[in-house]
Amino acid sequence: MYNIGDVLIQGGYSGPEYPNTNLSSLRFYVINNKTLIPVNNEIIGSKGKYGSYLPVEWRPGYTVQGFFQFDISTLEARKAVMDFMDSIPFGYYVSLTSNQWSPTVLPAVWAGDTSVLGKGTSLYHKMKLMGLTELDRIQTEVPFIFVYQKGNTAPLAQVIGNSINDKLKIELNLPLHGISGFVKSPVFQTATSWSRLEWHGAHSESAVSDSVSVSIIGVNKSGQEALLLTNIAPSQKNIDLSSINAATYPGLRIVMQSVDSADRSPYQLKYWRLYGQPAPEGSITPNIYFSMKDTLDIGEPLNFGVAFKNISRYNFSDSLKVKLTVRDKNNSENILTVANQKALIAGDTIKLNVPVPSNRFTGNNSLFVEFNPANAQAEQFHFNNFIYKDFYVRGDSSDPYLDVTFDGLHILNKDIVSAKPDILIKLTDDAKWLPLNSTDLIKVQLKYPDGVLRDFNFNNDTLVFRPASTTGENTATVNFKPYLAADGNYELIVSAKDQSGNTAGDMQYKVAFQVINKPMISNLLNYPNPFTTSTAFVFTLTGSEIPQNIRIQILTITGKIVKEIIKNELGPLRIGRNITEYKWDGTDQYGQKLANGVYLYRVITNLNNRALDKYTAPNDNTDKYFNKGYGKMYLMR
Repeated sequence: MYNIGDVLIQGGYSGPEYPNTNLSSLRFYVINNKTLIPVNNEIIGSKGKYGSYLPVEWRPGYTVQGFFQFDISTLEARKAVMDFMDSIPFGYYVSLTSNQWSPTVLPAVWAGDTSVLGKGTSLYHKMKLMGLTELDRIQTEVPFIFVYQKGNTAPLAQVIGNSINDKLKIELNLPLHGISGFVKSPVFQTATSWSRLEWHGAHSESAVSDSVSVSIIGVNKSGQEALLLTNIAPSQKNIDLSSINAATYPGLRIVMQSVDSADRSPYQLKYWRLYGQPAPEGSITPNIYFSMKDTLDIGEPLNFGVAFKNISRYNFSDSLKVKLTVRDKNNSENILTVANQKALIAGDTIKLNVPVPSNRFTGNNSLFVEFNPANAQAEQFHFNNFIYKDFYVRGDSSDPYLDVTFDGLHILNKDIVSAKPDILIKLTDDAKWLPLNSTDLIKVQLKYPDGVLRDFNFNNDTLVFRPASTTGENTATVNFKPYLAADGNYELIVSAKDQSGNTAGDMQYKVAFQVINKPMISNLLNYPNPFTTSTAFVFTLTGSEIPQNIRIQILTITGKIVKEIIKNELGPLRIGRNITEYKWDGTDQYGQKLANGVYLYRVITNLNNRALDKYTAPNDNTDKYFNKGYGKMYLMR
């Protein structure tokens, strides 16, 4: 048996449901494909519809009308079955089941009707055209069930028993046509104003049982829907929508409901049209303009640039907002301020350029830029308003380096320096994009002879900071000019770092020095001694000023002055240890070479009209080389 909706179809010979009293016959169940309700047979005179047997009476007072049973014992009877099959409406489902017959009415016999009806014309051939390919397997009296849909050559089921007593059962899921349905449009968006709705259609069959109407659904910026107009009948083909506020509902959706309880056929919509003023549409267009490096050094400005074009025929009404963020290696979102851009007229383009500071974003980062964020202005679409770009910032791992000089020279530990020294501190860093431009990078301390450690601030002439220039070498300088009134031992302590926090060395820079405020000069030594080609002079000055006059006289052993070297010839002098740039080559005042032998020399000084006193350093044993202020040198060529 075959269950289809509430229809029970017998497929065997001995089933108790419906007795088969008519031999040599076929039974057809015809089912409406829309309602799945079987077409009932009717009693017309002494027969059923289409010349079928009378409907079966199962028990007194109960007649089964849900099928048509036909005699097939003769050619004329089979021709009547063919006519019945032609009368079945297109699309209806048909279930064909067997009944008892003799070998004289099997399908092979039906095929022979072509000798009378013509080539290819028989009940057999008609069933084959319906797609019943298994028909040839019926060569004995066995039960069978064939299910097909009128107009579809692919059968839904073909089941054939093996013996005359087999009982067959088929279950199929078939679509059911409802009595009502909806047609829902996509959201028509985005408009700056709405004008009207036009729509038109037609009933597919009889309009008596049809009911159709249209509704207008408003869609706000958040995508939430609200019913605005309803029960618009087909006679209302032009509806005014100007009262709908497009600022509140920039999108509209149309819904048509069609009801047909009889034919179950939908209303045939021909068109619907919404009229309004469309919003403009912009798009990021990197093919027009795009600028960005994907790898850069820390501090190097990331110059991001991209074009945004109004690709519509409508103007943006106001200046365009732009959102720019950088998601760093820690997945933290950093919002960068971007000024509003011009209001784009139709066809115009913005070339956005934003400098992005990279010193906050070492490692891997993702830049995101969005025009007209959150649809601040009405726009058709938003998927083409943003762009993501990754970039990498190389960090600064190199330490800066520090250089300290006293009056232009590098001193040794415990050297004597001026009581008013000009100390120059230079901090240099290889990270050229991170200029050393902050006083927070350098700390200067001075320990006094009494043990007091003093910090100096950059707020007076004593300590002056000069930041690194934006071009050239990345070097910041500090001029430290303390006045050291107390004699004794001092210690300069300098600590420094770069913009990345890298320190200049593992430890602070420290140098000890000595200050003697009284102007004095030590014994004058020449070096080398003896000499062959030239000799320089070594001496130490104390105090805070260089003598206005300082001369070195070279004399013969008899006291004759053969050479006098003045201050300007000696080269730069400083408080503390001096080695003259000038080197005496053993010639006299006129450039003539002097003879080999012993020569005397002495130094003459004048500071504010007074000669400098002699300075003797602790553990200085040079006095033994001098006699009444004169020293000896040996010239050996």
